[in-house]
Amino acid sequence: MIRVGIFGAAGYTGGELIRLLVNHPQATIVFANSESHAGDDVTAVHEGLYGDTDLKFTADMPFDEVDVVFFCFGHGKSEAFMQAHDIPERVKIIDLAQDFRLAPKQVEATQHPSANRHDFVYGLPEINRERIAKARHVANPGCFATCIQLGLLPAAKLGLLKSDVSVNAITGSTGAGVKPGATTHFSWRNNNMSIYKAFHHQHVPEIRQSLAQVQGSLDAGIDFIPYRGDFARGIFATEVVHTEADIDTIVAAYKDFYHNAPFTHYVDQPLDLKQVVNTNKALIHCDKVDDKLLITSCIDNLLKGAVGQAVENMNIMFGIDETAGLRLKASAF
Repeated sequence: MIRVGIFGAAGYTGGELIRLLVNHPQATIVFANSESHAGDDVTAVHEGLYGDTDLKFTADMPFDEVDVVFFCFGHGKSEAFMQAHDIPERVKIIDLAQDFRLAPKQVEATQHPSANRHDFVYGLPEINRERIAKARHVANPGCFATCIQLGLLPAAKLGLLKSDVSVNAITGSTGAGVKPGATTHFSWRNNNMSIYKAFHHQHVPEIRQSLAQVQGSLDAGIDFIPYRGDFARGIFATEVVHTEADIDTIVAAYKDFYHNAPFTHYVDQPLDLKQVVNTNKALIHCDKVDDKLLITSCIDNLLKGAVGQAVENMNIMFGIDETAGLRLKASAF
């Protein structure tokens, strides 16, 4: 059994991670760390887990008892935590924050607060599976970044990203975290929609990094407009690419690119969000109108966009079935 420790276990991602791991056939949770809830039952915070676990939150950090730890911290806290604590080299780390997603040279280019070199592998299995399998440290991709990259990567493989790409994506309220805020309060979010961080979202650099990795270079802009949606979970994205390539060639390339990906699937019919909610799936569909390629992609922001992909990465790192603990079905209705 893979022995697991979870930090930041009281938040949405911590709760989802516990939900997956209590039923994982080859993993066991040794501790769920939360200083603010130390001593409390996990079910006192994550009420959906009643009957599934007797686990209690702890402030302890028994690194000698685990094989891997998940960082479910807020952004910017993971690097400081690693500097403040002596984590044994044998303990693998999967970080769900954005601290280590950019390769060191990209970090320096974007003048990120941390320009220190690091050994974290970017944890997008569809393009980095072999590197993840050998990694000691993995940086889990962002939710928007996962959805948008998976929509665009086969186009990048075809070399189609030669001009600016228009991206629109809407996310559920859980993407903002468990702590209430002005734009997550029910009375504000209900029957409402809004734009935020247009063209300057923090996930754009990691999107560009992966697209350049696959295409070889990327001079085109990624014009990303994110929306807050009136629903709890899921991301629905559209990407528009200008190309003369014919749709049959494009579709064949998409199907080939993901033919070995257990969770990412090209679908011949138009998509809807409910097909992926509560799953670790990413679904993709393409349409062509004149010289415009319209790509639709969707994921569950808490699963394929966060902890589902993190567990997928854990499975790969420990050499077990990539789908273990992740065979989830969409509720659909």
